[in-house]
Amino acid sequence: MRILIVEDEIRISNLLRIYLQREMFQVDVVDNGKDGLECALKEDYNLIILDVLMPEIDGYQVLKEVRKLKKTPVIMLSAKCTEEDIKYSKDLGANAFIAKPFSPGAVVTKIKELLS
Repeated sequence: MRILIVEDEIRISNLLRIYLQREMFQVDVVDNGKDGLECALKEDYNLIILDVLMPEIDGYQVLKEVRKLKKTPVIMLSAKCTEEDIKYSKDLGANAFIAKPFSPGAVVTKIKELLS
């Protein structure tokens, strides 16, 4: 199973990568929305983890573009997590919204739930 992590905080993406690779997922990581969108549209991933606030293109715009062509499950990550942010993510087609800071184990559990 392949997972794409689109996250500009290297510490977070590295931590998630370690946890996911322990669970035998193949993981690709990019650090900005532009590259994330390109990868998401070009490759076939089983799930995408998408940060909201990123350089070049924000996570919301990436999600909008991905949803035009794909139904890949998407988990949004953000330190900005008002009810409006969560609702907006869901309205755009996100399958889950996880607030930062988070437990990497909880993210893995949510991923397994979405992929089962």
